[in-house]
Amino acid sequence: MDDFYDRTLRHLIQDGVLPRETRVLVACGGTTDRDVFQRLGFANVTISNIDSRMTGNEFAPYAWSYQDAENLSYPDNAFDVIVTHNGLHHCHSPHRALLEMYRVARQSVLIFEPRDTALVRLGTRLDFGQEYEVAAVAGNDLQFGGVRNTPIPNYVYRWTERELEKTLSAYAPLGRPQLRFFYALRVPEERLAAMKNRFAAGTLRRMLPLLRVLTFLFPRQANCFAFLVHKLQLPRDLHPWLTMDNGVPAIRREWVAARYGDFKPSGLKPQS
Repeated sequence: MDDFYDRTLRHLIQDGVLPRETRVLVACGGTTDRDVFQRLGFANVTISNIDSRMTGNEFAPYAWSYQDAENLSYPDNAFDVIVTHNGLHHCHSPHRALLEMYRVARQSVLIFEPRDTALVRLGTRLDFGQEYEVAAVAGNDLQFGGVRNTPIPNYVYRWTERELEKTLSAYAPLGRPQLRFFYALRVPEERLAAMKNRFAAGTLRRMLPLLRVLTFLFPRQANCFAFLVHKLQLPRDLHPWLTMDNGVPAIRREWVAARYGDFKPSGLKPQS
């Protein structure tokens, strides 16, 4: 069981953010997602991935759909919430997958991913962490588990809060991104057990108590986090320089005039 996954979902249920009747799409999904959502009592869940081995029966009682997270076939706002657990870094473009999930979600997107910190970068250089996820491919008989579930190990793309803010601001410039963060120290137990370098594995285990204290005192130094992205609600979340005109976002002329004075058409075409 993934305690951080389970704990975060329980927290959002208690906060009323994620009612059990929510219609959920899991992108880049697997049996861990099935087990967590079933244990928490969710009924309306669709689990999706691009694993050609799947028949759909693996995720019963939930539905399964063959879906590319970077190019979802669903229309805008098709599901209440989109969830992905350690899946974005298996995409060729994690940013594109994030924005596809944002497009298809009606209310929010919940994503669990590795976090980029100075401590994590140091650990990767010392071979305590992976830059490319070879271990995932090794655990799938060198046939699956890499980028887009191929045998080619994926680069472990690690995010920061600021990067998320910039990515979402560029995609949805109608208002400020609505983000909420949760942090956790995750210990790669399976990889530690499989490491041939027992000195490195043993050193990391001896360091764990110190790392736990450090990340408890400074949560933003944790190696993993979850980020909840609330979809902008219009007109409530519009920037002050925007308004709704017959249901369509438009520039608020009086706001612009108050700050920039009289403006006249320049006759120039906008530059892209």
